[in-house]
Amino acid sequence: MKILIDTHIFLWLLSCPEKLTEKRRYELESPSNEVLLSAMSIAELMVKSGIGKIKIEFDPIEMAEKMRLDILDFSGAHAMALGDLPLHHKDPFDRMIIAQAICNKLSLMSDDSKFSNYNCKLI
Repeated sequence: MKILIDTHIFLWLLSCPEKLTEKRRYELESPSNEVLLSAMSIAELMVKSGIGKIKIEFDPIEMAEKMRLDILDFSGAHAMALGDLPLHHKDPFDRMIIAQAICNKLSLMSDDSKFSNYNCKLI
């Protein structure tokens, strides 16, 4: 299974993995699963760091590589899919991640309850 993780899941993996349920840890650690981090998650972290909302003292790309996470680029097809998404969620970064999951038929791991309003498989 291919799993796209939301930005907060990435942060939890780095700093407080105890916030992840046993089932989620199992899915993330299973060698049969491929875990992906969206390029939009990296953009979100950099934007929020740039405006002082969060403090990022690490290189997200380097950390993703160390954690063996593949980075999913954001494509034109993903951008076009945003036009078809209902406006259940107003956060642009989350909407981009949802669009990627739907376009690529990926399972999506997030604690954001608004994600359940979209046609994607949630973990």
